[in-house]
Amino acid sequence: MTAKEIHSAHEDKMKKALEALRKEYGSLRAGRANPSLLDKVMVDYYGSPTPVNQVANISVPEPRMIIIQPWEKSMLTAIDKAIQKSDLGLMPNSDGAVIRLAIPQLTQERRAEIVKVIHKKAEECRVAIRNLRRDANDAVKKIEKDKAISEDEAKKAQDDIQKLTDKYIKEVDQVMAVKEKDIMEV
Repeated sequence: MTAKEIHSAHEDKMKKALEALRKEYGSLRAGRANPSLLDKVMVDYYGSPTPVNQVANISVPEPRMIIIQPWEKSMLTAIDKAIQKSDLGLMPNSDGAVIRLAIPQLTQERRAEIVKVIHKKAEECRVAIRNLRRDANDAVKKIEKDKAISEDEAKKAQDDIQKLTDKYIKEVDQVMAVKEKDIMEV
């Protein structure tokens, strides 16, 4: 494996860590309705757990309302129960054809709790990126030890890996700041 291959492989992993963070943030409830809130809600569909968005049409007609229209009427109660069991803290309102989820205004305490979660998830992502940096540096040291690259090339590769790490840590901080601003917005 060359230093370039190590660099690109670890860059892909860092991108995936950042994408996982973005997806995680998408499922956090801000003050507005967002279909991605339901991404983690699983419903029993013929014996197998399936995400709600794969058994129903989800729409956001207004900023504080999500409407879920199951493709099969028989799924209505299963979706209703799955939402009640989830950690969203929302009460579904069913009229026999669709489920309406009213998104209540967040209290200041709840906003502070969500911001703590945002910071925790961002730190987990930073740690994952730093672990990838360590793995990449170890791989570079190994190929240097095996005499596949010179000491100068190894030093340059490690510098490049550090620059890559700094870039992704900065992106994590930006994503976190945007989400925090979104949560704290009244």
